[in-house]
Amino acid sequence: MNPRHPVAARVAVACACIALATLTVFAGPARPVFPVGAGFSRPASADATRTLKYGSPASAGIDPAALDRGVDLFRQAIDRDELRGAVLLVARRGTIVLHEALGWRHRGYRLPMERNTIFRMASNTKPVVASAVLILEQDGTLAVADKVSKHLPAFDTYRTRDITLFHLLTHSSGFRIAPIFYPFDEEMKKGETPTLQDAVAKFAKEGPAVAPGTTYSYSNPGYNTLGAIVERASGMPLEPFLKARIYDPLGMTDTLNHEDPVKLHRMATVYRGRKGADGRIEFTQGFTPDDAPDYPIVRASGGLISTAMDYAKFLQMYLNKGVYGDARILTEASIAKATTPHVKIDETSHYGLGWSVAPGGVFSHGGSDGTYAWVDPSRDLFGLVFTQSPGGINPREEFQKIVTGACK
Repeated sequence: MNPRHPVAARVAVACACIALATLTVFAGPARPVFPVGAGFSRPASADATRTLKYGSPASAGIDPAALDRGVDLFRQAIDRDELRGAVLLVARRGTIVLHEALGWRHRGYRLPMERNTIFRMASNTKPVVASAVLILEQDGTLAVADKVSKHLPAFDTYRTRDITLFHLLTHSSGFRIAPIFYPFDEEMKKGETPTLQDAVAKFAKEGPAVAPGTTYSYSNPGYNTLGAIVERASGMPLEPFLKARIYDPLGMTDTLNHEDPVKLHRMATVYRGRKGADGRIEFTQGFTPDDAPDYPIVRASGGLISTAMDYAKFLQMYLNKGVYGDARILTEASIAKATTPHVKIDETSHYGLGWSVAPGGVFSHGGSDGTYAWVDPSRDLFGLVFTQSPGGINPREEFQKIVTGACK
């Protein structure tokens, strides 16, 4: 336990309860983790198997001076206390040309942000969960076109039986449910262990507010429902499935779906910003690495914790059309399906399966605690801007423009 976080033991107990909640439902034999077929065949192309390495900007066709200007945006924002800290990572052609930590992961303790700092990823979880659904489609255990009711009997009602997995993946299910979960008070009163299955059954009782497939509306309950479907279709709790089929094959050793008590000392504190009367950003301390988990169960709408390097491997797998090193996670067809602009968000962007897709094929996602990642296949490029300063003044859009323009 880290002495800086005296209640780490409380977090350990809470995390153990989350593990018990998932294992309680899935105590029986699980399906094979690595089925024969699309998953884990050895790729033929050396270019397709690229793993990340460090190199100079010039070696990857990027102007180093422009990259420095991009980093300066964050140095200045931190100096003005518009952000508390950031980790930046840019890679092109499989080469990491920038990986820099700036500012603080905990300002009060004067703990600097580090390249291996662990972040609360919030909705950057969604591309991972969408990838899990596509893996199961490859395995033949479900189809994106399936009705949710095929996998979750609670959705077999006149109000919900037309919702498909595609609707959940693209935020077009018709759900207008505000909370991430409804309270777990009833389960607690009965002494029952909360489960993701029971939590999403409550969404089925409410049902969609508008006809499925007609409009886009960002939905955390929709993605939590997908998490329950992953559990049902795989025969495994959500987090062990993600670990076995995505995190471990990619070497994402610092990635989990709940805080790791052993690594609390590496986590960043969340500082929530708002503009004060004088126009300056005022920060209040939010999540601190000794706080108990937000929910008593692992969720699919958020909850991921990761590092810039771990998430970079996930992004490079997408650039490699589903492969990283010797591991094939997704087929090329699945990558294309995930990054196709399926449902219109606004005049300039669409939603794919787990990704926001912009004109030109750039796909991206952000998290409400300050993380952001984008992938630009046409330039063989991706970038990460990881902060834990939501509500601050984040120059990520200008940074992305500078990085894009720096490509030769």
